[in-house]
Amino acid sequence: MEINSYIYKFIRTYVPEEDILLNEPMHKHTTFRVGGEAMCFLRIGGAGQLKKLIPYFKKVEIPYFILGNGSNLLVGDKGYRGVVLQIGNKMGALRAEGERIRAGAGATLAAAAKYAWEKGLSGLEFASGIPGTIGGGVVMNAGAYGGEMKQVASLVTVMDGQGEILELDRACMEFGYRTSVIKDRPFVVLEVALDLKPGEQEEIRGKMDELAGKRREKQPLEFPSAGSTFKRPEGYFAGKLIMEAGMGGYRVGGAQVSEKHCGFVVNTGDATAADIACVIKDVKERVKEKFKVTLETEVIFLGDF
Repeated sequence: MEINSYIYKFIRTYVPEEDILLNEPMHKHTTFRVGGEAMCFLRIGGAGQLKKLIPYFKKVEIPYFILGNGSNLLVGDKGYRGVVLQIGNKMGALRAEGERIRAGAGATLAAAAKYAWEKGLSGLEFASGIPGTIGGGVVMNAGAYGGEMKQVASLVTVMDGQGEILELDRACMEFGYRTSVIKDRPFVVLEVALDLKPGEQEEIRGKMDELAGKRREKQPLEFPSAGSTFKRPEGYFAGKLIMEAGMGGYRVGGAQVSEKHCGFVVNTGDATAADIACVIKDVKERVKEKFKVTLETEVIFLGDF
């Protein structure tokens, strides 16, 4: 896959050469640790670059994808014929304003939770073990152990497809279970204001340690995965349905339904994206056949499989 020289020249006007990676292996950028090459991979350093690039990509009809930490993403083995815009630590600044933390979209949820602890602010402990970014977390309304982003995200700064910057308050965000108003709109998260409460550092740290212990006990953290593979069906638990359907430990190639937690599909070491996609498909079919329940994935599929 090669990018058009005119398009590359335009990109080079706004992105330093060291932040432009051509034919970049995506297994380096997803928590599944699989995926073929992206035609062009850009490490984004600020909103100014996005303001120039996104309208241009739309104009010349080049597909693009906004990437955070790649923690809910499955990229096909044949790669992605488009541009990946990574919003990572270059846009990951954190700053406290009293009981509010302003977090750049590229900050990891773990880094934001640690920063909140350092500032004696409580409310973000649930996010300390979620392997995504603030931007991805707010788009998906990430949550764990009774906490969700909608509880703390009070103001979200986004850029639309024309490069205009908007501020969305909590009501505008339309948070739902693993969704928000951003999920199906061409918005890119730039910054999130997190409203927290004062707390004792020792208690905050204790809560984070307690949740980390629960994760180690119940989740297959020893293998690459995208976390919970399936959304929780209304009235059910995905992991329990999968187990009762007899799919615990089910394997295709190097991909497997975790025996420790059936809600996780893991890469045991040599999985391909096709292996993982096959396990997901087979699990959905078996659960549908046995329980008449349609499982939806939290995982996003990108590229050619």
